[in-house]
Amino acid sequence: MSFTRPATLACAALLGLAAAPALAQPKKPTAPPPTAPAPTAPAPGTPAANTPAAQTGPQIVTVKSEPSQADWTKVCGKDQGSGTDICYTTRDFVSDQGQPVLAVAVYEMKNAAQKQEVRVVRYLLPLGLLLQPGIRFNVDGQAATPGRFAVCFPNGCFAEAGGVDAGVIAAMKKGTTLNVSVQNQTQREVTFAVPLTGFGKAFDGPAIDPKVLEEQQKKLQAELEKRSEDMRKKLEQQGGAAPAAGAAAPAK
Repeated sequence: MSFTRPATLACAALLGLAAAPALAQPKKPTAPPPTAPAPTAPAPGTPAANTPAAQTGPQIVTVKSEPSQADWTKVCGKDQGSGTDICYTTRDFVSDQGQPVLAVAVYEMKNAAQKQEVRVVRYLLPLGLLLQPGIRFNVDGQAATPGRFAVCFPNGCFAEAGGVDAGVIAAMKKGTTLNVSVQNQTQREVTFAVPLTGFGKAFDGPAIDPKVLEEQQKKLQAELEKRSEDMRKKLEQQGGAAPAAGAAAPAK
């Protein structure tokens, strides 16, 4: 899922974010978004999916920025077929333990010839959520904007709100927290509290240099590979310790 910064699928992760080229295309105009690195995707076992049925009250999940992503990233391109300018501002978020939890991408598409301007907010969310109720998001408790799930993959589900009013984007620029609400399998409401610090600056600022973006992707890929290798070694060590413990039992 690559609608934001360079994040890629991590094996035991909860979730990450960016838009795949096919998904990044809004209904109007039908211009494909620029290619961007896919954000880390969520895996089964997220806080929303594992909440005990006995707990019925709303659950707040606080997330923080993915450590390797210094700030919100703005990526821009142009659809040569329609002449539409496409930019999206994105960021990946993780849990306190550093596991990918959610990704956000805000698209802005402008076509001067057709006098069209379209804004789309897209999310990559964990698996294990009820799809039919869709999602709701608001800034600092203001009026909520509804959205719907578009498609799910093994690493997570995309949800989006199209034709978003300019006032919603303005609120995100000035706001503190973006609250994204969904329902888990027990119909319990789960709200992801996403920090908006730096969003306005990135949204209104220049797009990232493609070369810088490529370097970020390489760095992130190296970090993910290292984490995967460390996890593999840890699992091997744990697997090696189990037989030893089992062998001691008969001796007693």
